[in-house]
Amino acid sequence: MLSIEGVTVTYGSVPAVDGVTLEIATGDVLAVLGPSGCGKSTLLRAVAGLEPLLSGRILHDGGDLRGVPTHKRGFALMFQDGQLFGHQSVGANVAYALRIRHTPRGRTRERVSELLELVGLGGYGERAPATLSGGERQRVALARALAVEPSLLLLDEPLSALDKTLRERLAEDLRGILTEAGTTALLVTHDHEEAFAVADRMALMRAGRLVQDGTLGEVWEHPVDAEAASFLGYASVLEGAAAAKVLTAAGLPGAGVVALRRSALRVSGAGPLRGVVLSSRLTPETLRLDVDVEGLGPLGAVAAGGDKSPGVGEVVHLEVDPERLAVVGRR
Repeated sequence: MLSIEGVTVTYGSVPAVDGVTLEIATGDVLAVLGPSGCGKSTLLRAVAGLEPLLSGRILHDGGDLRGVPTHKRGFALMFQDGQLFGHQSVGANVAYALRIRHTPRGRTRERVSELLELVGLGGYGERAPATLSGGERQRVALARALAVEPSLLLLDEPLSALDKTLRERLAEDLRGILTEAGTTALLVTHDHEEAFAVADRMALMRAGRLVQDGTLGEVWEHPVDAEAASFLGYASVLEGAAAAKVLTAAGLPGAGVVALRRSALRVSGAGPLRGVVLSSRLTPETLRLDVDVEGLGPLGAVAAGGDKSPGVGEVVHLEVDPERLAVVGRR
């Protein structure tokens, strides 16, 4: 288990990480999510031993890591650019950490073969990194990081340099690889979809501080505030009378700030909300609409595609799916 207790890191007099407390259970993947400059990468570097702590402590399996140099912590790091050695083959890159630990050659060859199979690159050992795609290079970097069976894998925006389609596919693969290897990992990312695809738990950081943490379900279903809801990917956040109107339409009690997914509003002849279609876009799954909803303003909605789909300027009635909204801050 990794325990981060009240950790503060400063650059000069400016706090980059401010009193953060987190835990990662053995075998879990924790995603630290936040915008650029929120302190998430600084926190990862502090865990690695690359940034000094102003206060607080970091413990691994109960032992305080203060004063323990990076190379003696038993952790491995993987960065967004992979940082492969271009003059060495794929197999040699993966074997690097094993060689410097004087692992016997036979065991090194066996371990490299195992890891390349694990990351879906069996038979690539003699290839040069320059002949690989971006996603393949990141798989090699992951295999290299896992070579010495680290007690903790630190992943700093490992997929951010890839295009969206490849990033989504590799995120799912990364989750499977970490699960199969039984690896405990700390992932920092600004991409909420990547975090949901890879992690078991999630922590949100903002301006150096931890604002929320919990399981994926807890954070997604109960965002701590409107800013957290927007960052997590909710399409709209409503307050006051608008929020109350949506809650009433959804058959939910109470009041508060409401966060809506894009598909929370659905066209229905008997729906309690009414609006005018501003635009429409057909996707493979559904018809996506922008609707000027009375009392709420422009919001996203969905409708079934087909000949009777509502057109621009048409008045529609909408129902609210209570499973596709969250009351911000409520548990």
